[in-house]
Amino acid sequence: MMPLAVIAILVGSGVALYENNLKRLFAYSSVAQIGYILLGASLVSVAGLTASVIHMFNHALAKGTVFLVIVGLATNYSNLRLENIAGAAKHMPWTMGAFVIAGLSLVGVPGTVGFISKWYLISAALSQGTIGIMLVVVILISSMMAMAYVWKVIEMAYFGESLANATPPHEAPNALLIVTWVAALSNIYYGISTSLPVTLASTAAESLLRHIP
Repeated sequence: MMPLAVIAILVGSGVALYENNLKRLFAYSSVAQIGYILLGASLVSVAGLTASVIHMFNHALAKGTVFLVIVGLATNYSNLRLENIAGAAKHMPWTMGAFVIAGLSLVGVPGTVGFISKWYLISAALSQGTIGIMLVVVILISSMMAMAYVWKVIEMAYFGESLANATPPHEAPNALLIVTWVAALSNIYYGISTSLPVTLASTAAESLLRHIP
């Protein structure tokens, strides 16, 4: 499973770097994130499986927020290519503000759930000796890739020039914004208050591995 996990992490991140359709971009990003989950499980240790289970929860928060933002953007843009959302943040500050938080979480910035996942995964990998160091390098490279593809969305939305004759977008509906921001703030809350997901994940990992000789 470990080689498959590494391939998923690097290929998923690499393809996302060159994708300009938002939905496909973050679908490929999800392939990389599933690679993280598989990587932790492939270590066949309580620490590794704990990291996997934690990342299932944390990635659901981060990517769930991203796709809620994409739904908000879709209320204005029929074509969700990067060039079409240029300047969107000027008219949709709350929507794109939630995206920034989710993006930081995907990268693994401290204070977000993404950092917690990668911290536990790196800690588990380092216990594997030399191969663990190689896995940490893979995780760091993929994190830099994530930073690049998240930044290109932020750069276009905040600093890009709107297309000529384009109708100015409006903020996402209030009901959608509320749900989006609950998800976005959960990325910060569980990035600081980690006891519940970590306890549940470690208990699940110990229970699952108890039956392995």
